[in-house]
Amino acid sequence: MLPRVVRCPLAVMLLALCVAPSRAEDERPRVLFLIGEQEYNTKETLPAFADAELTPRGVECVFVHVDPDDPDNFPGIEQLADADLLFLSVRRRTLPESQLAVVRDYLDAGRPMVGIRTASHPFDRRQPPAEGKADWVLFDDEVLGMDYQGHYSNKPPGDPPTLVMPVAAELKHPVMRGIGGAEFPVTSHLYKNRDAAPTVTILMTGRIKDRGVFEPVAWTNTYHGGRIFYTSLGSPADFEIPQFRTMLTNAVMWGLGRDGAKPALPE
Repeated sequence: MLPRVVRCPLAVMLLALCVAPSRAEDERPRVLFLIGEQEYNTKETLPAFADAELTPRGVECVFVHVDPDDPDNFPGIEQLADADLLFLSVRRRTLPESQLAVVRDYLDAGRPMVGIRTASHPFDRRQPPAEGKADWVLFDDEVLGMDYQGHYSNKPPGDPPTLVMPVAAELKHPVMRGIGGAEFPVTSHLYKNRDAAPTVTILMTGRIKDRGVFEPVAWTNTYHGGRIFYTSLGSPADFEIPQFRTMLTNAVMWGLGRDGAKPALPE
């Protein structure tokens, strides 16, 4: 006669734990914000943006700020190895070799990145790095697929204003959903970006009002197969513009492989 099976609540619980999804499967997508610039106050605008737009959509946001006592040191940058997306807002820093290697390894593995404003020249001080430090002079050409060549005058700021226009042929791109096709003003002065790589898709252009000057201000690229988005916009007041916030949110979701969709916010 076969022994009787005893239904033990503890045994059932342990069995359930064995077949439950792993922590990795349940984890929220993780975005690491690497922030180190003094010009545009992204140390405040990006956490506020993430709290309002990304956290409610199930995205875990981790912030690594530059050391206030060492402009080239990013304590905690090693956390990038476990991130699902790098959000970059850094200007002209030469990191310790081991820290820049973390960034290189992440991107060389074909993992996604969103860059904003000064992320077109994050690791180039325009002078040879000190011993033990490293630069990445061609980051803009190699990763972003454009050659950053400086900017137009921003004195006084917003005069004349910068006007940006979505590219009509790309209005259905996931990053551009919900933005519309109309031109609108922003507060960021124009950057000069040239020599787009064949892998670049320009999503938005900008111009200085009353001048015949046009520049790309938002585009996608691929680097080692990874999704890359960059925008030269990102002044503090730009974060108050609905189209800019929507584009930035879409870019993060697209980079995470969610096709730019914006899931409904919790009730």
